[in-house]
Amino acid sequence: MPSARRIERERYRRARTRRATAIATASTLVVAGALCVGIVSSPGWERTRETFFSAEYARISFPDIMQGLWLNLRLMVVCGALAFVFGMLIAVARTLRGPVFFPLRALAAAYTDFFRGLPLIINLLVMIFGVPALRLTGVTTDPVVLGGAALVLTYSAYVAEVVRAGIESVHASQRAAARSLGLSNWQSLRHVVLPQAVRRVVPPLLNDLVSLQKDTGLVSIGGAIDAVYAAQIIVGKDFNFTPYVVAGLVFVALTIPMTRFTDWVTARMDRERAQGGTV
Repeated sequence: MPSARRIERERYRRARTRRATAIATASTLVVAGALCVGIVSSPGWERTRETFFSAEYARISFPDIMQGLWLNLRLMVVCGALAFVFGMLIAVARTLRGPVFFPLRALAAAYTDFFRGLPLIINLLVMIFGVPALRLTGVTTDPVVLGGAALVLTYSAYVAEVVRAGIESVHASQRAAARSLGLSNWQSLRHVVLPQAVRRVVPPLLNDLVSLQKDTGLVSIGGAIDAVYAAQIIVGKDFNFTPYVVAGLVFVALTIPMTRFTDWVTARMDRERAQGGTV
C-alpha cells in the first residue's frame, strides 16, 4: 500500500505532465497557425497553390507514382541486403590482424575512403552512362541494375565503417576468451565478435537504410521509371509541379515509420544496456 506522501507526489507529477503537454500543444498550434496565415496571405499564394498543390494533378499522378514506387522499394530491399553483406566483408577485411593481411586492409581502407568521399550522384552517372560506353560483352546496360550497383558500392562503404566500429567496440577479452576455449581466429570472429558487433550497430545500420530508401529515387537520372521519374513525366506534360510534391510526400510517409522504428530500437537497446550495467 503506497503512502499518502507517495500518492501525493505521483499526483503532482501527473499534473505537471498534463500541464506541460497542454502548453506544448498550444504553442505548436499557435506557431503552425502563424505559419499558415503568413503563407496563405502572401501575394503569390494563389499561383503557388495552383502550381504545387493542385488536387486534380495530385489525383492524376498518384497511381503512376505509386506504380513507380514499387521499383524504389525493390531497390531498397535488394541493395540494402547486398550493401550489408558486402560492407560486412569489407569491415572484416579491415580488422584482420597480422602483416600478411596488410594489402587486404589497405585495399579495404582505400575502398571505403573513395566511395564515402565520392558524391553518390557522380557514382550513379559514371555507372549508368559510363559502363555502357565501354561496350563490354555480357555487361548489362539496364539503368536499374547499374543504378542499383552504384547504390551498393556507395552504401557498402558506409556500412563497412559502421560494422568496423562495432567490431572494434567488442572488448579484446571476448576474443581472448573464445581463443582460450579452443576456437580459431575465424571461429572467434564469426561466433563471438560479429554477433555482438552487429547487435551494437543496429540503429546506425537502420539509419543507413532510411537514407538508402530516399536515394533510390536518384536512379531516375538514367531513365528508370520510379516514383520520381513518374512524377517528372507528368510534370513535363503540363508544367504543374504537384506530382513532385506527391512523390515527396510518399517518400516522407515511408521514411517516418522507419525513423520511428529506429528510434524505438535505439531506446530499447539503451534500456537493455542500462539494466545490464545495474545488475
